Amino acid sequence: MKINYSTEVQRAIKSGLPILALESTIISHGMPYPDNVEFALKSESICKQRGVVPATIAVVSGECCVGLEKAQIEFIAKDASTKKVSRRELGIAIAKKWSGGTTVSATMHIANQSGLSVFSTGGIGGVHRGAEKTFDVSQDLISLSQIPMVVVSAGAKAVLDLPKTLEALETLGIPVLGFETNEFPAFYSRNSGLCGLLRIESPGEAAHVYRKNIETGLNMSTLVVNPVPEKDEIPDNEIENIICGAIKYAREKKIKGKDLTPFLLKEIVKKTDGRSLETNKALAINNVNLGIQISKELS
Repeated sequence: MKINYSTEVQRAIKSGLPILALESTIISHGMPYPDNVEFALKSESICKQRGVVPATIAVVSGECCVGLEKAQIEFIAKDASTKKVSRRELGIAIAKKWSGGTTVSATMHIANQSGLSVFSTGGIGGVHRGAEKTFDVSQDLISLSQIPMVVVSAGAKAVLDLPKTLEALETLGIPVLGFETNEFPAFYSRNSGLCGLLRIESPGEAAHVYRKNIETGLNMSTLVVNPVPEKDEIPDNEIENIICGAIKYAREKKIKGKDLTPFLLKEIVKKTDGRSLETNKALAINNVNLGIQISKELS
């Protein structure tokens, strides 16, 4: 697989320096411009300040890029032609020379092909509400079951069916570790009521579990769920009615498939007067910070 590495990432791979993979759909489809650029640059800056090389991953003009220049981030962030590229569309994007933000599944595939072990995102995809009728289940779950790496997230996106998503993670054999919690976080909210996770207390524990999974020949991801900081959360009893309203509106407009989650996130930003966007930024930065620590433990 042909991959274009930034000079910084290429040097880090050769030298064995800690690297943190970062996705780009959060830039292209998860946040509005210019918040998305500010977020991406802040994430990379935090990595560098703490001694870890950031590897933001995207497809640019049909080429898989690991480590983006500022101009590439700007392009992905605001160009209307930028696609949402999952693992399913990766070959198509390369063949047709698309530019696209890579989803969790596509980012994981490219990161794994690059030899990277740790990836921080905002929230994973999962089982959509109403999936018993639509069969709408994210490719992220399949990728988590097939690609060995540490994935740090604030649980699954709150617009999903969280109990079914947690059941699917269990069925697929994906270990879920709660960072300083035994409860599956609900993206915008710290609490979901879904308890029973294996609780870990340190980045070192996450790295240790991942190593043992690899030594045992278990070729799946180790999912580390990290609740949004308390000061930044939107409690479940506040956000749930807004989510339900956004889902109802999406159904009325017949929005479905890969367009659904970006649509819902935008609607929730509108209905919360931007508060959900700030929470999204905070939880994603929180995951970057934890990913930095885990990548150092594994380097």
